[in-house]
Amino acid sequence: MSTRSNLSRSLHTSRGLEELEPYEGKLSRTVLRGEEGSNALDLPDRPSDLEQRNGRGVRAGNEIAKLYADNKVDVIIYAVEKSLDSYKFNLLHCKATFIAQLKSGALGARTIDEGAMDEKSGMNFSEYMAILSGNTDLLDKAKLEKRIASLESERKSFGKGRADAEFRRSTITHDIQNNEAAIARMKADFEKYSAVVQRDKDGTPVNNLTVDGCKLKDEQNMGVHLQGLAQRTDTHGQYVRVGEVYGFPISIISEHTLIDGREGVQNRFVVEGSYKYKYNNGFIAMSDTHAACMNFVNALEKIPGIVEQYEERTAKLKADVPILEGIVAKQWGKEDELKQLKSELAALDRKITAELKPSDAEEAARAKVVTPTKGNGEPLDEPAPSQTPDTKKSMVAEPTTIYKEREPLSSRIIIGGCGVTPPGGFR
Repeated sequence: MSTRSNLSRSLHTSRGLEELEPYEGKLSRTVLRGEEGSNALDLPDRPSDLEQRNGRGVRAGNEIAKLYADNKVDVIIYAVEKSLDSYKFNLLHCKATFIAQLKSGALGARTIDEGAMDEKSGMNFSEYMAILSGNTDLLDKAKLEKRIASLESERKSFGKGRADAEFRRSTITHDIQNNEAAIARMKADFEKYSAVVQRDKDGTPVNNLTVDGCKLKDEQNMGVHLQGLAQRTDTHGQYVRVGEVYGFPISIISEHTLIDGREGVQNRFVVEGSYKYKYNNGFIAMSDTHAACMNFVNALEKIPGIVEQYEERTAKLKADVPILEGIVAKQWGKEDELKQLKSELAALDRKITAELKPSDAEEAARAKVVTPTKGNGEPLDEPAPSQTPDTKKSMVAEPTTIYKEREPLSSRIIIGGCGVTPPGGFR
């Protein structure tokens, strides 16, 4: 501990580096107040370890970098091109991308590539395994699988693009039909209006307005009546007829909304034909009775402008139809190549399986049983198992003649070491 303390105190005045013991296989050099750079000779297995490794130097309060290195820290990672380092970096990148997609909820696919790389950056793991195994067929199989996967991905993207174009074409065709039908109906309404409209010498349409419930037909009183309807009417979201202009009914509808923080009612006026036409978004003038009465004629006068907008929109949609039809009619031109590659892959699989499978001669030699025979062709008797002096004796009791030849027991009882024979012997 004293050596560590003395070294730490000397670091205040010198730029010497203190070498620490490796932690989890990571090489690290640090000082008390920071470090100038970091050298990494190995690659971790997790992206977080790669980011955290440089945290000792890249941090706030690194006085060494601030005083001597222009407030910059050099992070050096050693790797070799077209080697396993390239595969390891690519694998870390795939892991980091996948983790980021999971955290952000932006994962668009369920398949994760192991890191397919081209000849400029290296090879993927399958190609490394094929080379290390020493079997060129495995390497050819890995390349075929990589090419097939690329073509299938391309075909999937092509099919998705064509399906999107087909859906877009169907939507545009439906919109064009609806727009053309709307244009025809609006033109019919305007022709009906043009046939009955009266104009003055300046071409201004004469207001031919009648308001239901208004006894006086002058413009002043009709305007006041309409303004009163706009202030006091509540139709609860239903269209209610209030008058007529040149044969077109006029209706009012109430909408509940917030006005200055309070719930209120807004009334809009529309002229009903094949569609409901509005001027000034349906609101009438509240300070000018003449403008209030002219609201409905002005709504009918706007029909040509609305028709023009629909025609422009329809023309733009029609311009996209040939492009989308060309995309839908186009066929993917690599289908034959994909079928050929799949056929080659199947043939290569059969070849590899045949090479791994033992030959018929080996199978026959393995299955054949050699039985020794006598001179006349009869099989030899199985030899008796060899016995050695160390063979353990059988645990089965067998009768022997030793019990018959054994002499009768002596008629003596040993008591205290002396031989005593009872009179008359034992019975």
